[in-house]
Amino acid sequence: MRTTYMAKPHAINRSWYIIDAAGRSLGRVATEAARLLRGKHKPEFTPHIDTGDHVIILNAGRVVLTGRKLEQKFYYRHSGFPGGLKKIDYATLMDQKPEKAVYMAISGMLPHNRLGRAMLKKLRVYRDNKHEQQAQKPQRWGEGLDEKMEGGPDS
Repeated sequence: MRTTYMAKPHAINRSWYIIDAAGRSLGRVATEAARLLRGKHKPEFTPHIDTGDHVIILNAGRVVLTGRKLEQKFYYRHSGFPGGLKKIDYATLMDQKPEKAVYMAISGMLPHNRLGRAMLKKLRVYRDNKHEQQAQKPQRWGEGLDEKMEGGPDS
C-alpha cells in the first residue's frame, strides 16, 4: 500500500532566495515569488502546510507594467464609511510606493487565510538593490537553472 507523503511543519528546511525585478514584468515576478513562498517548487509540497521559502525582491521600483496599465489600472481601498472609497492609479503608486504594488500583487496570488498570511511574513520587498538579509546568505533565484536545462538527456 502506498501513502501520500505529508510534510511535517518541524521537518521543513527553508532557504532564502533573491529575485531581481529590474526590467521584468510585475506579474511574472509576482508568480515566481508566490510559487517560492508557497513551496510549490519543492517535492515535499503539502497544500495545508507552509512549506515555502523566504523571498527577497530587489529593484521593485524598476518593475515594468505592460500595455497601458500605468494609466488604466487602479488600486482601490475603502475606509468602511459611506463615501470612503479611495483609488490611486498605478503610475502614482509606482512612483510613491513600488514596494506596495509588488507586495499586493504577490499577496493576491497566495491563499486568503491564515496560511497565506503566514507565507507573506516570509516576503521582503525593497525599492532598490540594497537589502538587510546578508546574514542569511540568500541565493539568486534562477541562476544555474539554464545550465541544468542544457545538460538534459538530449545533450
